[in-house]
Amino acid sequence: MPILLLIDDEPVILHAFRKAFHPPEYETLTARTAAEGLAILADRRPDAVILDVHLPDGSGLQAFDRVKQVDARTPVILVTGHGTTDLAIEAIKRGAFDYLLKPLAYDQLRELVARACASSRLMHVPAVMAGVGAPAEADVLVGRATAIQDVFKAIGRVAATTATVLILGESGTGKELVARAIYQHSTRADKPFLAVNCGAIPEPLLESELFGHEKGAFTGADRKRIGKFEQCHGGTLFLDEVGDLSLLAQVKLLRALQEQRFERVGGTETIQTDVRVIAATNADLETLAAAGRFRSDLYFRLNVFTIRLPPLRDRGDDLELLTDYYLARYAQEFGRPAPIVPPDTRQAIRAYRWPGNVRELQSVLKQGMLQMGGAVLLPEFLTGLRKPATVIPADDPADAGPGPTSPRPALDWNQFISERLAAGSRDLYADCLTIMERQLLVRILERTGGNQLRAAEILGITRGSLRHKLRTLGLTIERGVTGDDDRGE
Repeated sequence: MPILLLIDDEPVILHAFRKAFHPPEYETLTARTAAEGLAILADRRPDAVILDVHLPDGSGLQAFDRVKQVDARTPVILVTGHGTTDLAIEAIKRGAFDYLLKPLAYDQLRELVARACASSRLMHVPAVMAGVGAPAEADVLVGRATAIQDVFKAIGRVAATTATVLILGESGTGKELVARAIYQHSTRADKPFLAVNCGAIPEPLLESELFGHEKGAFTGADRKRIGKFEQCHGGTLFLDEVGDLSLLAQVKLLRALQEQRFERVGGTETIQTDVRVIAATNADLETLAAAGRFRSDLYFRLNVFTIRLPPLRDRGDDLELLTDYYLARYAQEFGRPAPIVPPDTRQAIRAYRWPGNVRELQSVLKQGMLQMGGAVLLPEFLTGLRKPATVIPADDPADAGPGPTSPRPALDWNQFISERLAAGSRDLYADCLTIMERQLLVRILERTGGNQLRAAEILGITRGSLRHKLRTLGLTIERGVTGDDDRGE
């Protein structure tokens, strides 16, 4: 359960905060002065701190600086009035997580707190290799296969340097875990570690996320924003799915890597920074560079030191090792004995191709344990094992409705519209667009066998835009193209 610390001298805010953040989701600690808050901080080490910039015994940036002296990695969310936003922006330059204006919008605060706690976990929860004697809360990279041992050695070689690292591997192979292990074994382990998923942020906003923007730089830019490169000064920035960057963002990233400086969107001031970049992707950057979709000079700059993560299907006996490790871990989590795994269950696990890699294995095993009625994990409990996406043959000319290559019936649009009109719909246009987009994306992804790059080319959109649409529509292609209701954990 994440621990939150609110330091604010207004009783109304303290009361409202305790009502909004409570067990079992959060443990909330409150303080009315900076001194009281710092004493709690030193004793409990919360996952995130929410700090008012005006306190009886500390004003401006004094309390923030004292919090950061205790642990520079602790995410701090500042609460400020409209007249003190300059102080908040200055604090973000020094490493604050974000700020909110009074009166507080609690939906926005909850979303910000959740992101801050996730960021804190990346920095504080150990990412360790092997697993023998690992702390119970650690995230462990387990394996004895030669390919995974080579990964362990590579982490050891590069962690203590300042070199840019490029981590390559399929989805679910543990790229973020490797990035965290590099960070936690580096000389910057006491400084911030921030992660940006370049494929999960809409393309128009990604440049601002990385480099910040000035007020009025574009529609909706109602205040200055400090980007991750500026916020993470002295620390490590993890760029996941870096292959999804737009060409414009690639230019600015290249300059930031080469010169450690950049300008905010809409700004002219040159910002100097000191950030180590670890990048990851499941795309073939060399192929993208040859096709002109990824700058070759940026590829060479990122490719200073490369770590390739093997897919689970190529790790041999590690599959059995991982199965036993995660079953023991989930048994401890659920408070029950580790299950017996009979030979036919192990055979079913070995026979599956695991397109979602270790992440999929974790989900299938956890689901299987939750469905068990006794002490034995039978094959029928492995309901998470699924067939890959149906692929429409290349010579299939058009969407002809139900048939051997179309597992779902075609929608009767006349009937659908009539039903929505009869129900008094006020969002019919949006409903129709959503259904059309969903059917189109599923159709194209089936045709490409789940290949997002080819699907984006057919649709005439960027891969980042495709990923954003998939997430918005609740579609996943890790184990085929499915909706939220079909998804594992």
